[in-house]
Amino acid sequence: MTTRLKVRYYGDPVLRRMAQPVRSVGPVERLFIKELISAMYAYDGTGLAAIQVGLEEQIFVADFGEGPFAVINPMILEASSHETFMEEGCLSFPEIRFKVKRPESIRVRYVTESNMTVERELSGLPAKIFQHETDHLNAKMIIDHASPEEREKFKPQLTRLETLAQKKKQDLRRA
Repeated sequence: MTTRLKVRYYGDPVLRRMAQPVRSVGPVERLFIKELISAMYAYDGTGLAAIQVGLEEQIFVADFGEGPFAVINPMILEASSHETFMEEGCLSFPEIRFKVKRPESIRVRYVTESNMTVERELSGLPAKIFQHETDHLNAKMIIDHASPEEREKFKPQLTRLETLAQKKKQDLRRA
């Protein structure tokens, strides 16, 4: 599977921008969602936020094992006090996994690509994926959850990603 969308890597300034709410989901947004799903699978991910491909809108796609779906304007309404650690990877941090502590279960609200508002309870891996992708839309990344020891452990890879992001930015300016 191929995609025209390119995932942005750690160090790209767009990853630190807040995504803007989507007013209404129409044909343009639905087409983008299809492209985002294709990109998620092409990069072998379980979730992908629009901001990770440079679009500053509150959209992410995910597949919890039941097929892909889109989440627009996500909100975490409640989070359990019981938190667990889980190793998380991220398409913007290839080959790096950080231990992230997150609530085990959450209650969420979001809009579907049919403009329907949905509220649901999530726990386990689906809750972790939802929180991870929502973090992206709020300019937060897994490195923000990492301990100083983990940051130090992955320093060479992080520096390489920052250099790669800078080179891509320069290439885009020339194009």
